[in-house]
Amino acid sequence: MKVDLKKQIATYTAPAGAFEVVTVPPLQYLMLDGHGDPNTSQAYADALSTLYPVAYKLKFFSKTTLDMDYVVMPLEALWWAQDMTAFTAARDKSQWDWTVMNLVPHWITDDHVADVIAMLEQKGDAPSLDLIRLATLDEGLAVQTLHVGSYDDEAPVLARLHEEYLPANGLVATGRHHEIYLNDPRHTEADKLRTILRQPVAHS
Repeated sequence: MKVDLKKQIATYTAPAGAFEVVTVPPLQYLMLDGHGDPNTSQAYADALSTLYPVAYKLKFFSKTTLDMDYVVMPLEALWWAQDMTAFTAARDKSQWDWTVMNLVPHWITDDHVADVIAMLEQKGDAPSLDLIRLATLDEGLAVQTLHVGSYDDEAPVLARLHEEYLPANGLVATGRHHEIYLNDPRHTEADKLRTILRQPVAHS
């Protein structure tokens, strides 16, 4: 049986056009960190060119070696900046820091990831293997919504979240802005992209 974590973890769905308070369980991801405009940064391109080969190699390793198959999850990323207006009013992508991520099942270990990295190192196809890691993210209480449309149209949604919804509901942002990309932008029109926007919070 092939495990599909999107169907097992309730927080991989969100309402469109509305904010929802959820509790996200601790989850483990393949992660790579970097800085700069995702549209122009070589570091970002290299991170994706590393994350996907590791993710798919790990899935096949799990299927053939561990006899436990699963669906490779969609791309996710954490985004932050020294000044949050870089995400909203200014939308200055050159100031963004990021962590690209891919969720993996709980049975995957550091040793499994190391074995897969060793295999890929021999091929030389993944440019940032020295930066990839397996880590657990425990976001806990969070507010999220499903954004349908281009990534550049997220700014008004994020402004409403931070300037209206959180204060009105006695909440404050505590963690990094999290996006889950449910479509592949290479094969999806911009106005049909579906992205879960998530913000970890605490009661003020």
